[in-house]
Amino acid sequence: MTHRPAHDVLWRSPMADTSLSPASVVTRLRAAGCVFAEDETELLLATARDPAELAGMVARRVSGLPLEHVLGWAEFHGLKVAVGPGVFVPRRRTEFLVQQALAAADPSRPAVVVDLCCGSGALGAALASALPHAELHAADIDPAAVAFARRNLAALGGHVHEGDLFEPLPAELRGRVSLLTANVPYVPSDEVSLLPPEARDHEPLVALDGGADGLDIMRRVALAAPKWLAPGGTLLMETSERQVPGALAAMSAGGLRARIITSDELYATVVTGVRE
Repeated sequence: MTHRPAHDVLWRSPMADTSLSPASVVTRLRAAGCVFAEDETELLLATARDPAELAGMVARRVSGLPLEHVLGWAEFHGLKVAVGPGVFVPRRRTEFLVQQALAAADPSRPAVVVDLCCGSGALGAALASALPHAELHAADIDPAAVAFARRNLAALGGHVHEGDLFEPLPAELRGRVSLLTANVPYVPSDEVSLLPPEARDHEPLVALDGGADGLDIMRRVALAAPKWLAPGGTLLMETSERQVPGALAAMSAGGLRARIITSDELYATVVTGVRE
């Protein structure tokens, strides 16, 4: 890595804590159950500014805090997105949702993009970076998520709103939205306890729990979406393979032309709905 020379100097310093040598960090992370201990060590070393900061970061990671919360950022669609404790960490599979949204964009007209359940704003940031002339709005019900989304979208000209789904959006967006993305929570309520501890214990329940069958929020979004979409506008949401029938039914109930797209590589499933 490009940072290694600086780290070599750090670890050769007589003041350096030898218990935090790269090899020792790898050993501690492995003992804590980190499968990719070597990769995580590289990231921690690249991020820590001094041994004291590294010691704190290693301790937090060993305690079970998600790596991205320890680092203060997550990589998503080629971007570094700021995240922190109590905020949903964007998943790599959601990059497939970004890809499908960009494929649905109409290059002949300026895009009006809305991202609901925006979390840290990762999805909106990826879309705004690829569509620099788009008008971007993002919304989330969680104040902590909204704070991070504002931080991540400020430089991209995004407007972030706090509230439940469409409720906080400006009324003038009705009938104008060309791309509507919503990475809604879709874990069935009785399966939240089965999630990995990093998600279950450190991410907000509101970003995970999708109700009895995991589709409660998806149904609400799909039913309300036609009022906000422009003719030909597309709604895109992530779901799971086993929820495909319910996801398609939700789109159809909203009067949208539904379609399922999958990626074996990312183990991702996206349901889209087009307003005729």
